[in-house]
This record gives sequence, C-alpha cells and structure tokens, in this order.
Amino acid sequence: MAAPAAELKPVVKFLKRHADGRPYLEGHKCEACGTVFIGERSVCSKCFARDRIRAVELPNRGTLYAYSIIHRSYPGVEVPFVSAVVDVEGGGTLKGNLMGVKPDPKTIEMGMPVEIVYGDAGRTDAEGHHYLAYFFKPAAR
Repeated sequence: MAAPAAELKPVVKFLKRHADGRPYLEGHKCEACGTVFIGERSVCSKCFARDRIRAVELPNRGTLYAYSIIHRSYPGVEVPFVSAVVDVEGGGTLKGNLMGVKPDPKTIEMGMPVEIVYGDAGRTDAEGHHYLAYFFKPAAR
C-alpha cells in the first residue's frame, strides 16, 4: 500500500515540494549564459561564471532524447520497462522511467513530448520509508 503523499521522502535532492506539498524538480540556471543544470553548483560548466547560479523550478514537460528497454533487472523489479533520458523544456536533462507505454520500439517515438509526473517510487528502505519519485509519461500533442 502506498504511503500518503505527505509522508513520501524525495528520492533525489533536486525533487522538492512547495509549501502546499506539490512536488517539483529544481534546476539551477546560470545568470550569465542561461544554461540550466540539474543539481546544485557554484560554477557554470558552460561559461565558467562563478557564483551566478540560481535555483529555478523546472517545467513538467520535456522531449524524449534516448531510451532503453530493460529486460533484466534486480530481484523484485518488474521487467520489461523503459528507461529514458529526457531533455527538460527550458534546459537540463533527466534520466527516469517512461510509464504508460508498451515497452516496444514500435510504441516509442524519439523526440516525443513527455510530461513529468510524481508518485510513490514503489519501494521502501530498511526502515520502511516510502519515497517520492518522478516519472515520464507521453504528453498529449
């Protein structure tokens, strides 16, 4: 049984919550060149500006850049599933699972628009904590 959303712990540091509990992904944007990164940093790896990075909320939209259909995984992980790399609208790149599609190349289109959604990661740690994760799903065109 999934834990209530308020009890879910973010699975990565860049997965944040608004004051009302709504999840979002945090990127970091260079004020000098506009490049957006996932993960905190103090120096831009594109233009090398120092201390000109500010946190920004990333949009929940992106484009499928690459994917793999996984047929073999850890015990307890249902296969096959689609592991995807997504270019987030506005900047940044994420890896995650593409949900809501049959794991078949005939059903997946490179460059297809995706939506970033949030939910229970479906697993718990040794202390029984549930985790909040992000996933991708095909977006309406």
